[in-house]
Amino acid sequence: MTILEKTQLAIHGGEKAVQSDPGDMFKWPIVTQEDEDAVLDVLRRGAMSGLDITLQFEQEFAAWQGTQYALATNNGTSALHCAMFGVGLGVGDEVICPSLTFWASVLQSLSLGASMVFADIDPNTLCIDPADIEHRISARTKAIIAVHYLGHPADMDPILAIARRHNLKVIEDVSHAQGGLYKGKKLGALGDVGAMSLMSGKSFAIGEGGILVTNDRTIYDRAIAFGHYERYDNRIETDALQPFKGLPLGGYKYRMHQMSSAVGRVQLKYYDQRITEIRQAMNYFWDLLADVPGIKPHRTPAGTSNMAGWYEPAGLYQPAALGGLSATHFAEAVRAEGSLCRPGINKPLHTHKLLTEADVYGHDRPTRIAFAQRDLIHEQGQLPVSETINELTLHVPWFRHYRPSLIEEHANAFRKVATNYAELLKDDPGNAPSLTQWPA
Repeated sequence: MTILEKTQLAIHGGEKAVQSDPGDMFKWPIVTQEDEDAVLDVLRRGAMSGLDITLQFEQEFAAWQGTQYALATNNGTSALHCAMFGVGLGVGDEVICPSLTFWASVLQSLSLGASMVFADIDPNTLCIDPADIEHRISARTKAIIAVHYLGHPADMDPILAIARRHNLKVIEDVSHAQGGLYKGKKLGALGDVGAMSLMSGKSFAIGEGGILVTNDRTIYDRAIAFGHYERYDNRIETDALQPFKGLPLGGYKYRMHQMSSAVGRVQLKYYDQRITEIRQAMNYFWDLLADVPGIKPHRTPAGTSNMAGWYEPAGLYQPAALGGLSATHFAEAVRAEGSLCRPGINKPLHTHKLLTEADVYGHDRPTRIAFAQRDLIHEQGQLPVSETINELTLHVPWFRHYRPSLIEEHANAFRKVATNYAELLKDDPGNAPSLTQWPA
């Protein structure tokens, strides 16, 4: 590997570190003739709204996941909604969730009459901080949502211990980490129920869809009764649901389109192989930058946990090591070198007007606290890590193939900028007013 350090930065007129055409390095998902044939079979049979392919996909996914049950849905938001109903979340209940996540991790709880309580994150894992959970528990708390954020496993052992002490359910949001491991156990199979998105931007990408996984028959049956009324029949085993068989208990229609489940069956066959290559590529990138100041990998230590498909990979930015250089200007300089980089991750949910002011359902007060018995609106500064993390994170290239020479060029872009950071300080405009990517 040729290391470019003491050369002029491209942002100041120098030669770019990345010269090679990326080809299909960043193209995802990988779609082959096998995927196309599976979709065409569904189309030609007119089976788009059927269940035969979806039931096969669920059976295969459950076997791969290592759970007794899997339930396919039309998207990840639906899968998480079913999981919330499945664990019994309802009117007056509270659910604890990290603020640093996407809407779909928790917003559905509003439609169930529940209130969300936000916890801070660990600055290294970017997942919910177990040390910030227990003091937020009240007599109304029903569940904890653990989001495996940007592919990094949440620290499940202490989370599960807290849940056991307080008789709480644990919902895993695995939308960023399908197939990942926590201490040798597959994410989604550690809590009471796991749910995840399978949309085309995710590591496990089938077009549009979601899936719920669990070993709890009651949760599974309730999820079916809530959003799969065409399946709410004699297959339901839970006694409390028997009197209402055949009725649309939740009024939702959440079944997966069979073109998606057809793609899912094909993608599942090759997924482990593909994410193994992604991990090899991403780990090589970070190993190349091991001695570079200012940016550290957001990844698990070597061992029995891993980064799954490494969805939306990020680096932990350390501006103090680079003279206070802003994440905005660092990322701008890396992009000028021909690589991919942007500052920030997402705006903490507790800071949005939707969750501090909006009266969505006509309760004459913010919907988030409509059913609450206490003030749950966070003041600025109460979740300090979540509120400052955007200045301390950088999105980096998401390599889908292990091609060392190209990865080396991209690593050189980061090395070159970090090594020559002093040249950027004099024209550093500081961080942009907003560094968030989503939700905006």
